[in-house]
Amino acid sequence: MSISCMIVDDDEVSRKIARQFIEMTNFLELQHECSNAIDAANILNDDEVDVVFLDFFMPGMNGMDLVKGIKSSPEIIMMTAAQQFAVEAYEHSVTDYLVKPLEYGRFLNAANKARRNIDSFKLRVEKQNDIYVKADSKLVRIGFKDLYYVEAMADYVILHTKGKNHIVHSTMKGIMKRLPASIFARVHRSFIININHINFIEDYAVKMGDKVIPIGASYKESFMEILNTL
Repeated sequence: MSISCMIVDDDEVSRKIARQFIEMTNFLELQHECSNAIDAANILNDDEVDVVFLDFFMPGMNGMDLVKGIKSSPEIIMMTAAQQFAVEAYEHSVTDYLVKPLEYGRFLNAANKARRNIDSFKLRVEKQNDIYVKADSKLVRIGFKDLYYVEAMADYVILHTKGKNHIVHSTMKGIMKRLPASIFARVHRSFIININHINFIEDYAVKMGDKVIPIGASYKESFMEILNTL
């Protein structure tokens, strides 16, 4: 499975080298490339990626300001000519710290470290039975068996459960990362469903109780692959 990534660097040559290294690494998929941290922050507020290859010094906002300011939690791999900020970077839980000029062997080692972290996180999620969400200044426990589906609503998602609905500030990609893939499936850009609550599937729609949920054309093939069909 490919790992989505982003390059954020104001130096064109450095971006080109990072882009070439990503193309050489079969498990990495470049989704975004930015020449400044402000553009990157705007993108990350709407579309999460797994790994960000990030320069430190950039005009307007530096790399550490970006790390502190985004709501998502991608793996961060710093790329900078300055060695003196490594301690500060690791204090903010960056995955790795690459000193320019970049070398592919060192780049690959950092990418593999990010992949191990991502795989470890997914394994922990698969072993969990619930998720905690902030609601009314409290952390509310929601059992996965009671979560029917998740619906996108602007910058929020609605968790439709057996008892009540909960509105959470998150992206669909962000919430999907915290749900076990063995139970939950993205069937539409606006819907994630619990496959254990499906009544039936007809054409491009899923019936779940009284709710009919559309299946997006780009999601149908991957969705059908995870179902146990005869």
